[in-house]
Amino acid sequence: MRIYLSMVNPMSASSVAVIGASRDRRKYGNKAVRAYQETGFTVFPVHPTDAEIEGLKTYPNIAAIPGPIDFVSMYVPPVVGIKLLPAIAEAGPKELWLNPGSESEDLIDAAADLHLRAIVACSIVTLGMSPEDFPDA
Repeated sequence: MRIYLSMVNPMSASSVAVIGASRDRRKYGNKAVRAYQETGFTVFPVHPTDAEIEGLKTYPNIAAIPGPIDFVSMYVPPVVGIKLLPAIAEAGPKELWLNPGSESEDLIDAAADLHLRAIVACSIVTLGMSPEDFPDA
């Protein structure tokens, strides 16, 4: 297993793709969208069927996002995430954040093989917030 320390300050990054974004305000994929919005990021929610999340246009996959992506924050199970890694690598983010529940040893190794810098941590906490800061309603 290869885990890297973050070399990019998330507070200085300008754009983030949230894979597993959700309209359900109880889910961490939604709380992350709100946290990034609150801290001034350009947020690209990624969801295969929803058209809008928290007032933002939603993209069906990472390849559909226009422009550069500074980093990716993942909120999908590892079995789903591992299939998305080639497209994530193609997008060229500086870091891939694997939030609790989205990581596995196989996914981390596959990310490293694709030269993705994987960070295993809660990206909301890295922003200086807590998921509890974002109400469920």
